[in-house]
Amino acid sequence: MRIYIVRRLALLPLMIFAVSLITFSLGHYGPGDPVRVMMGNKYDPAAAERVRSELGLNRPFYVQYGEYMWGFVQGDFGESFRYVGQPVRELIIPKMWVSAQLSIAAMIISLGVGLPLGFHIAHKQGSWQDPAAVTIALVLMSIPIMVTVPALLWIGCLKTDILPSCAGWGGFFDLRIVVPAITMGVPGIAGMTRLMRASTLDVLGQDFIRTAHSKGLGPITVDRRHVLRNASIPIVTILAFSLAGLIGGSFITERIMGIPGIGQFAVESIFNRDYPVIMAITLIGAIAFVLANLLADITYAFIDPRIRYR
Repeated sequence: MRIYIVRRLALLPLMIFAVSLITFSLGHYGPGDPVRVMMGNKYDPAAAERVRSELGLNRPFYVQYGEYMWGFVQGDFGESFRYVGQPVRELIIPKMWVSAQLSIAAMIISLGVGLPLGFHIAHKQGSWQDPAAVTIALVLMSIPIMVTVPALLWIGCLKTDILPSCAGWGGFFDLRIVVPAITMGVPGIAGMTRLMRASTLDVLGQDFIRTAHSKGLGPITVDRRHVLRNASIPIVTILAFSLAGLIGGSFITERIMGIPGIGQFAVESIFNRDYPVIMAITLIGAIAFVLANLLADITYAFIDPRIRYR
């Protein structure tokens, strides 16, 4: 296991290099001039050239790329083109933490409802509960966010006054997180329910489950010791992808609810051609994705002792 972990971590620099080179190339050779966006209607060719010289945008590609990556590995993500003089790290880290808190709340809803529901209806295959639960989950999943958010605001804030305030952001334990968390978490219930149901049904049909029952073990013991652990293996993969996406944010939800997350800021940075911000968000997301996959692979071995990496 240690050799496997070291081997996977050794691939991390190569992955970062590939992702950073592609992203930096698209920003360097792609359409759009960040200086023109910065100056707006006051664009002047002579002044623009001075700004490019100050920002180092007129230097060769390999010089700009090497300087940026050297600063990145030291924790320096550069300065924003859009917000002149503002370090990128100070701009994106607080916003990523806001999006991560919101995503964690949404994940708690998806996992807390979807996994037990999927495990339960798998044992009810053939009864009315099975198709009814799946159908309801799919209906909730199909409702667009543009419909869910106004409906929850209308019910929770205007009509029933359950929530004292619905807009803005006050932290993980603030009531204003309820509406966006439900909005982002409910669609995931259907996916988790169907995945857990399919995985549980597959395990229930295995020979070792029938052997466990034939030995006289009770249903609860079989479910706890054999069914649940083996059915959780595919869930770990999905959970790892979800963990990697915690810092990604949700543009639509953050936009509607006025949440200062990274989703809306990332979209704005793309339109503003703020390449240092785009580079930092892309690289941090790629690193999180690789580490989350590594965590999932390690977790497999603890859930199922039969899994070993050499």
